[in-house]
Amino acid sequence: MSVLNYTSSHPATFVLLGIPGMEQAHVWLSISFCVMYVVALLGNSALLFTIITEPSLHVPMYIFLSMLTVADLLLSTTVVPKTLSVFWSLSKEISFNGCLTQMFFIDFIFITESAILLAMAFDRYVAICDPLRYTTVLTHSVIRKIAVAALTRSFCIMLPDVFLLKRLHYCGHNIMPHTYCEHIGVATLACEDITVNIWYGLATGFLSAGLDAIFIAVSYACILRSLFRLPSQGVHLKALNTCGSHICVILMFYTPAFFSWGTQRFGHRIPRHTLILLANLYVVIPPMLNPIIYGVRSKQVWQGAIHVFSR
Repeated sequence: MSVLNYTSSHPATFVLLGIPGMEQAHVWLSISFCVMYVVALLGNSALLFTIITEPSLHVPMYIFLSMLTVADLLLSTTVVPKTLSVFWSLSKEISFNGCLTQMFFIDFIFITESAILLAMAFDRYVAICDPLRYTTVLTHSVIRKIAVAALTRSFCIMLPDVFLLKRLHYCGHNIMPHTYCEHIGVATLACEDITVNIWYGLATGFLSAGLDAIFIAVSYACILRSLFRLPSQGVHLKALNTCGSHICVILMFYTPAFFSWGTQRFGHRIPRHTLILLANLYVVIPPMLNPIIYGVRSKQVWQGAIHVFSR
């Protein structure tokens, strides 16, 4: 273990190694990540600009989508630039406080994005199951309160994570086999018991994204139940089509995230380089694909984009 400068129980810096066992592929991986990041930036920026400037999209469904777009931009920007600097050997060091800051914002944005997806599911539930009350239930005031609640929940969940890592003694261990800082990756460098960190991570994962996923599933179960009671097949298809983009985004968000989260803690037989690669992919692939999915599947977004960019 490298024993670089460290003060008290905390190393001054951590050294990020990238993806161990795939060092020879770092340059090729960096090209893929750079392309995906650029596509994510351009796609989400274009989608956000379209929603902001097109009046017909100033409705709850697309206001939530704009929030999701901002979260995607922030999530990928928090991770990818540092990952690329590690792959290109430009800067593999990150300060202790910088590492905790990066970890905080990654998980903060992830939990916030999960709350936004839950809000979008609620939006579809009200629109399909109780359409007459849609405009009275999802007012701009309610949307603002949902946004504040999502941010407050994320902050309250993530703040203890920082102090749980600050309390640990690292004995000079500062070599991290990863491309960015995440809670368990930092905690495992400590030279003392991290049981509290592990259990807090499990509890917060279930009580935030886990419960969100359950409530989303319940919302769509209610939507399907409501649709099957309608006599018209055309109504079924139209309603399902409006939910299709959201379902695709939900699957892309939760499937790799839960798999990566679970395998980091229980997948001891899975090669480490596979776990780290998956952890990187789940913060760049959904932000890249989300604007493409909504642009292709949503006629309103597509028409709005044409109207905005053809002026």
